[in-house]
Amino acid sequence: MQRSAPRLTRILACAAVPVMLVVAGCSSDSSDSGSGSGSKDKAGASASVTPSPSQTTKAVEPARFAKLPQACKAVTAKTTAALVPKAKTKSGTPAVSSDLASRGGCSWNGLDDKGVKGSQYRWLDVSFYRYDSDSSLGSGQERARENLAKELAKIEATPSAKKLRTTTATGIGDEATSVSYQVRKTDEDFVYGSIVARTGNVLVLLSYNGAGYAGAATPSEKTVMDGAVKAAKEAVAAVAAANK
Repeated sequence: MQRSAPRLTRILACAAVPVMLVVAGCSSDSSDSGSGSGSKDKAGASASVTPSPSQTTKAVEPARFAKLPQACKAVTAKTTAALVPKAKTKSGTPAVSSDLASRGGCSWNGLDDKGVKGSQYRWLDVSFYRYDSDSSLGSGQERARENLAKELAKIEATPSAKKLRTTTATGIGDEATSVSYQVRKTDEDFVYGSIVARTGNVLVLLSYNGAGYAGAATPSEKTVMDGAVKAAKEAVAAVAAANK
């Protein structure tokens, strides 16, 4: 009976602390328990902090590529000259990037004036995005695959696009999709050929488009798409070359 008041005080104190602490230190009165019971409580407390399999860090597949190519050299000078004959900057205009190890791009554009036969305008653009593997986000390959789907959806949602056609592109990286469409602007029909490709943990976005001015013929879908595919294959190959 003499221990009732202290024991009641101890029970009330334990009720005021978090449940985890109650389990660890307040589950029994030390004055009423033997040494064997105390040992079991200590063992139980130690076991309670051991992480379960679901709490352990999940191993992810290492990212395949650690570098990106120089974007303005990823498509050969011979190809850019053929696709954009009168480029304002033959070596290409690099895109602004604060992290060239993760993203980069380059573009070429120009107007080929053919006099009384009109003019032909061309634009070529290539972008690279590299994804690292992350235990909380997934492998670099998985992240690149997820973003491929997002980028493809953006292209397919191009405002005012007509005659849009999406097809699987073979022979370009691990997976690729091509999208062709037309957009009317500056009173001319611009024909677009876009390629969204993945090689390992790198996403390659390539767009090639053109239009005829002053009576010049509008380039055909085949001409534009063939050019886009050729440039995309070179850009994908440049990723592997940069990581040798």
